[in-house]
Amino acid sequence: MALPAIDPYLLPTADELPANRASWRADPARAVLLVHDLQQHFLSAFPTGRQPLIGMLGNTARLLTECRRLGVPVVYSAQRGGQSPEERGLQADFWGPGAADTPQALAVPAAVAPAAGDRVLTKWKYSAFVRTDLAELLHRSGRDQLVIAGVYAHIGVLVTACDAWMRDIQAFVAADAVADFSRADHRAALRWAAGRCAVVSTTETLVGDLAEPAARPASTDHTEV
Repeated sequence: MALPAIDPYLLPTADELPANRASWRADPARAVLLVHDLQQHFLSAFPTGRQPLIGMLGNTARLLTECRRLGVPVVYSAQRGGQSPEERGLQADFWGPGAADTPQALAVPAAVAPAAGDRVLTKWKYSAFVRTDLAELLHRSGRDQLVIAGVYAHIGVLVTACDAWMRDIQAFVAADAVADFSRADHRAALRWAAGRCAVVSTTETLVGDLAEPAARPASTDHTEV
């Protein structure tokens, strides 16, 4: 039930992305960036200093820099270490006891770590909406878009994107700022998301859209998340 050892693989490029059914564009007045589960407990399954880890972290850092520059709220999801059987629930049947309650297991790499003003949510299930106030944070700030980076693409990233769709929140999956158990799992997650619940884009595209949003009525709600 432990996490698998992940072999190196190349992140998808723009010409490998699936066709999106939706034509949404990320807008800095509407978006929130979710950095999903980038704790060492999860990242230790990847080979250090190799793809996809280095590319995923680098692209996530780029999204963080751009979102903070533009005033786009940043939210992190993170598991709590040492969960009790009651807290862990059915996840224990699939993934065991979860993260150890140690600084090493729970740490987020410095290049993508939370900064002042970011929010960190304790995450309990695949979806970052379950047992958290993520939906309320978006609602209170007048935002209805969620840009997602992190791991794992075919589990928490995909389920969170689908959950956003079911709440009428436009989800954007950063194809090269997420990573997975394998390239096949990664590509399958992107294909399902693009066809069912989200817009799949490269970091380059998302940064460009956020920096130069399409002409829309300006938001008058500047409530912070």
